Amino acid sequence: MNKLLAILLTALAVGVQAQVINGAGATFPAPVYSKWASEYNNETGIKINYQAVGSGAGIKQIGAKTVDFGASDDPLNEQEVRDNGYYQFPAVIGGVVPVINLKGIEPGKLVLDGKTLANIYRGEIKNWNDPAIKKLNPSLTLPDLAITVVVRADASGTTAVFTDYLSQVSPEFKKDYGSAKQISWKGGNYTAGKGNAGVAAFTQQLQGTIGYVEYAYVKQAKMTYVAMLDKKGKPVHPDDLTFAEAARSADWSVPGMAVNLNNKGGWPITAATFVIVYKGSEKSLAPVKFFNWAFDKGDQSARDLDYVPLPQKVKDQIKSEWKKLALSN
Repeated sequence: MNKLLAILLTALAVGVQAQVINGAGATFPAPVYSKWASEYNNETGIKINYQAVGSGAGIKQIGAKTVDFGASDDPLNEQEVRDNGYYQFPAVIGGVVPVINLKGIEPGKLVLDGKTLANIYRGEIKNWNDPAIKKLNPSLTLPDLAITVVVRADASGTTAVFTDYLSQVSPEFKKDYGSAKQISWKGGNYTAGKGNAGVAAFTQQLQGTIGYVEYAYVKQAKMTYVAMLDKKGKPVHPDDLTFAEAARSADWSVPGMAVNLNNKGGWPITAATFVIVYKGSEKSLAPVKFFNWAFDKGDQSARDLDYVPLPQKVKDQIKSEWKKLALSN
C-alpha cells in the first residue's frame, strides 16, 4: 500500500510540475508577461513563473538550462543563436523612456534631444539649468540643481537599447561607452538601481534625478517622462502610436529577427523584446504554446499597457518557423 501511494504521489508531483513554465530575463516586458501569465493561467490552469532579473541573467539561466525560456531586449547575434542551439523570436514592442524628478515639472513638459541626453549620461552636463537644457526649454524655469543620473546596476537589455540610441546620436558617447548591457559609468553623479523597477524607484524618491525605464513603468507609476526631439527636430511623446510608427520601419527578415528600431521615426528609443528557447527540446513546447496563445489572444492586454503587438505577418512567420523546428504541435 505504501509503495502504491509513493507511486501515485510521484505521478502527481510530475503532473503538477508540468503545469509550471519557468522563464527569466528582461524587466522591460515584465508587466505584459505578468498580465499574459495571469490570463493564461485563468484559461488553462498552467502557471507562468517569470523572474524579471534582467536580460543578462536571463541569458545565463537559459544557457544553464534552469528555465524553460530566457528573455532579452538585446537580441543574441546569429552565431550565438546557432552555436547554442537556440531559437530566438520577438514577443512584443515597447519604448525606453527618460524619466525625471524635478519639482514643478509636469510629464512631457521638459524636452531633450539625443545629443543633450547623451551629454547628461556622459557626465558632461551636470546641472539642470545648463545652457543646453535651457535652450531646448525656454519656457521652463529650471532649478540650479545638480543632476543625479540613475542607471542600471544589473546587465540589462534596456541599457543596451538605451545606449545603442545614445551611440547613434552622439559620436562622443559611442567613443566613451558604446552600446552594452552593462556600462561602467564615469564622470557624473550616478546612482544604480536593479531592474526597471529599481531605476523607477530611485527616480521617484530623489529630487533632481533622471533615469530610463520601459514605458509601462512610467504609465503604472505615473512618472514624469521627458519628451524627445525626433530626427526632424519635432517633439514626440511616448505611447503605443509613436512606438508603432518606429516599428513600421523594421526589416524582420534579418537573422534571428534581431531588428533595431532606434532612431527610425516616431519615438526614438523603441525596441522589440525577445524570447530564447532551445530548438527541438520538449521543454520548449510549453513556453511556445504560451506565446502562441499570447499572439492570438494577448494583443489587447499589450495595448492596455502601451506595448505594441507584433504585426500579424511577423507572428505568422514565427509560427511557421515553430512548426519547421518541431517547437509546436
